[in-house]
Amino acid sequence: MKLPSCLEKQLCCYIAGDDPPKGDFPLRKKSPKLCGSNYPLSIAFIVVNEFCERFSYYGMRAVLTLYFLSFFHWDENLSTAVYHAFSALCYFTPVIGAIMADSWLGKYKTIIYLSIVYVVGHLIKSVGAIPSLGNQAVHVVLSMVGLFLIALGTGGIKPCVSAFGGDQFEEEHTSERSKFFSIFYLSINAGSLISTFVTPVLRGDVKCFGEDCYALAFGVPAALMVLALVVFIAGSGLYRKTPPQGNVLLEVCKCIGFAIKNRLKNRSREIPKRDHWLDWASEKYSKQLIGEVKMVTRVLFLFIPLPMFWALFDQQGSRWTLQATKMNADFGIYVLQPDQMQFLNPLLILVFIPIFDLGLYPLIDMCKFNFTPIRKMATGMILAGLAFGLAAIIEIKINETDMPRLVPEESLIRVLNLAKNPVQVTIQEKDLFQQPVETFQNPAEYSKLILNGEQQSLRFTLQHQGLTLAFNYTVKEKSVYSLIVFEAEGSLSSRLITDLEAKPENGLAAVRFINGLSQDVNLTIDSRKFIAVQKNYSPSEYSLLERDIYNNGKCITETGEFPLELGLLDFGASYTIVITNISGGAVKTWKSEDIKANNVHMAWQLPQYLLISAGEVMFSITGLAFSYSQSPASMKSVLQAGWLLTVAVGNTFVLIVAEAAPMAQWAEFVLFTVLLFAVCIIFSIMGYFYVSVDPEDLEEKEEKRETSSRGNMIGLVTQKTKL
Repeated sequence: MKLPSCLEKQLCCYIAGDDPPKGDFPLRKKSPKLCGSNYPLSIAFIVVNEFCERFSYYGMRAVLTLYFLSFFHWDENLSTAVYHAFSALCYFTPVIGAIMADSWLGKYKTIIYLSIVYVVGHLIKSVGAIPSLGNQAVHVVLSMVGLFLIALGTGGIKPCVSAFGGDQFEEEHTSERSKFFSIFYLSINAGSLISTFVTPVLRGDVKCFGEDCYALAFGVPAALMVLALVVFIAGSGLYRKTPPQGNVLLEVCKCIGFAIKNRLKNRSREIPKRDHWLDWASEKYSKQLIGEVKMVTRVLFLFIPLPMFWALFDQQGSRWTLQATKMNADFGIYVLQPDQMQFLNPLLILVFIPIFDLGLYPLIDMCKFNFTPIRKMATGMILAGLAFGLAAIIEIKINETDMPRLVPEESLIRVLNLAKNPVQVTIQEKDLFQQPVETFQNPAEYSKLILNGEQQSLRFTLQHQGLTLAFNYTVKEKSVYSLIVFEAEGSLSSRLITDLEAKPENGLAAVRFINGLSQDVNLTIDSRKFIAVQKNYSPSEYSLLERDIYNNGKCITETGEFPLELGLLDFGASYTIVITNISGGAVKTWKSEDIKANNVHMAWQLPQYLLISAGEVMFSITGLAFSYSQSPASMKSVLQAGWLLTVAVGNTFVLIVAEAAPMAQWAEFVLFTVLLFAVCIIFSIMGYFYVSVDPEDLEEKEEKRETSSRGNMIGLVTQKTKL
């Protein structure tokens, strides 16, 4: 679950808690109440809208990484980079939405217009996931356009919906408004929790166009966003709508820019220094604004190390999901999809918040330990770092079942002896296969074959029952081979066939067949998979299948139709199945596991989800509450923008690492762990020297300081500015 799902309640409370703009508002009106209470009827439409919108966003994003990997066939690094580029854009665009709402359209119209953009983006994204519509270039263009519009829509309305909900309450109903934000927060988490569990099921368990149904997985969130827009418009006549009052974020940026520019123009030593660099904006901006900007910059300085936390946190939807594809997802009564593990985060957040607020924090207080907000945030960073340390350990265990990484002038080879007696295999100038290969012996592992170039012609010698036969085969570097030895027409023969070089993606099982019969066969594995295999030990191509027990297949030959039982084809495994004979009215087969199945269970990801979710509660909620307590009420929207930008910067850092510095996955996890621990130390030092203040007290001090420094405002370069 992303930052808004955990923190939007905090964001909403502070935004809506700002002092209402002064003046006459002809558009504000009293809304009908819910069942005689003080709750406006209009909030029901806003809460339903928020649930549908969050379902739409998180449901679409849950399957996004696997969509890039499986549908576009991008590698893991590119898939991760694009995923985090999209996430970063979603947290840059709230600034655009805030400016539109406060300076131009107002909250209501901004929500309507950007929701339409949002819906169009979802529809384009869903259409782009239809396999039969154009080639891959068309799919990529449609998907990227759709994602851009979605990012603009979801980011643009993010700062508006919660504040618009707060606007519906009259000033005297503060307790009802506070409870509204609790309901609003619940709707966010409910949408996130349900969608991250449901949409992976729509993707993986439903098949359309002969493969995973990404069109449906994106189409359902699109339908929910359409419903969100319809519900919001349906309540139009009930809303209290405030006109735009000007954007304080723009004023802050202009004030800072003017101060810097003015200071650079007045660098003469004859000009007296000022107490603070922002005091150089006093020629144009009020003392109150300058004082408030000073308070905000103190807090924003503490935000500098924060993006590293989000760099780790947001990898739940990318690197951790990719890790889950290489694990065993069988929980006995249910087989989880790898992208379903993300639902643990919103679930754990809902569990942890009351536990921390009502249990852990009071217990720490009873122990007389001063658990300050800075210490809570640092603890959250440590927990996130530990989560990635566990992820690195799990990744190392997962790699034990991977195929060895091939290097130039190196290949892998094994021998499958399908003859009736043991065979001694010798390869020219190579010291391999010292012992005879037994009949139908399942090789424990591949042997490394060193070549003298990119490819090499090698002589293979077979010794069988006193006879010696030789065969020449060309072997290429960075390839994996099986030498099949079999009897044909009373003599020994062989074939050199190419094997898979890596595990099947997304937890699928790969299977191929070798037909040891003297007649061609047609195989039906399930209702959707048909394979034709020629006679005399000819191999078929690999087929990718979902993990399952396949005992209802059929083998059709010239003499009839026979049942075919393959047994369990497990997660991430590769199999070679040899059809040996037909007896007793059934096909007899021999199954060899070429690549081992995933043997690390997905449940081992639970500890890292526990740690990072606990870290989110301690870091995120505490951080926003603390930073907002250190700033004046009029600057809360500026701090919200700064906080959201830390998420964007964190995602940007991940995409840079994924593309610019590719490395083994376990090493990347260790890198992020070390970086977060280092940042945690820096943040702790910054927090140690930070002095907490009451914004009201600081405003009084600023006024006194400004009064005492008036006499120093002499000898300045004349500035041509409009007051």
